[in-house]
Amino acid sequence: MTLLMMELLSGALFAIGLYGVLARRNAVLVLMAIELMLNAVNINLIGYAAFLDPGRVLGQVLAIFVITIAAAEAGLALAIILRVYRNRGTVNVDEINLMKW
Repeated sequence: MTLLMMELLSGALFAIGLYGVLARRNAVLVLMAIELMLNAVNINLIGYAAFLDPGRVLGQVLAIFVITIAAAEAGLALAIILRVYRNRGTVNVDEINLMKW
């Protein structure tokens, strides 16, 4: 597998995730699309680390930080979504208007 193939895979996953964020109305599906985008970034980091800097582990360390932040984001976002669902009865992002008076 070459660096170009890893970049194409990463770009395709990121594009699918971006489409999911922009087109979906369900908050849980939007979170899944964000996770897909973060995984595309991880593939990109690991690819560059493996091909351009094989002696160092900077890409792997950065990927571990991204995974840690993604896990924290998913936990916090799911807690917020559950709280909104209990209060509003929906997780449709078009119907959630918590900032309106």
